[in-house]
Amino acid sequence: MNFKDNKAIYLQIADRIGDQILAGSLPPDGKVPSVRELAAEIEVNANTVARTYDHLQHIGVIYTKRGLGYFVSPDARDTIVSRRREQLMQGEMDYYLGQLKAVGITPSELHQIYSDYLAK
Repeated sequence: MNFKDNKAIYLQIADRIGDQILAGSLPPDGKVPSVRELAAEIEVNANTVARTYDHLQHIGVIYTKRGLGYFVSPDARDTIVSRRREQLMQGEMDYYLGQLKAVGITPSELHQIYSDYLAK
């Protein structure tokens, strides 16, 4: 896995797991790879994956069954979508809207661009 310098590694791993949940490859109540399995797969320290799992458990995306491991929470998808929407609207959106304004893209042009994107 390639990591970016601008975000903590454990959060990037959490994002990856979130992507897998949104894509359906980790279904509700499905088993999540063990800490050691995931650490070996993405070549990071097991403590980093453990921190990722602690974070995901804290926000309600995964839960643990004692002695069995970690599993995807039934409402994980809704939790991820809600958190990502909030992050987008509070942080990144201002920057992108400013850029659209700076280069003169009108609301109708943006609507068409987004419609075309969704049609792909």
